Amino acid sequence: MSPGSYDPVTNGHLDIITRGAEVFDEFIVTVMVNKNKKTMFTVEERVDMIREVTAHLPNVKVDSWQGLLVDYCKANDVKAMVKGLRAVSDFDYELQMAQMNHQLSGVETLFMPTNPLYSYLSSSLVKEVATYHGDVSHLLPKPVHERLIRRLAERA
Repeated sequence: MSPGSYDPVTNGHLDIITRGAEVFDEFIVTVMVNKNKKTMFTVEERVDMIREVTAHLPNVKVDSWQGLLVDYCKANDVKAMVKGLRAVSDFDYELQMAQMNHQLSGVETLFMPTNPLYSYLSSSLVKEVATYHGDVSHLLPKPVHERLIRRLAERA
């Protein structure tokens, strides 16, 4: 399983999802609600986008959850999660989360280094660049890019 806000799902996310799906018989992508993040897309829209861009991966299931991640893991019998790491700064934060999650529930966190092509990529950065009409088409799956452009036009 791979939790995240996925607002929106990027090529970096898709790389981790694809690689995770190659390792596990079933791979759950869980869109998490983070009250500290201002999102551009609803949870339902994010779930739909991920389903669309992972349709070619038959063992990927997409779900959503509001609350503690460890509660989702317990409710769905999840034993391990995969987290992508871009940089040392990601590791510092994710290590604390992994240790807390393990303490609370016993769930394991497996770290997967990001493909170097995507080491700088984040949904927040993509949204910021796109807001100023920068070309982010190469950073997102095509259907996600199209939705992002439509959303920005709606907000203009």
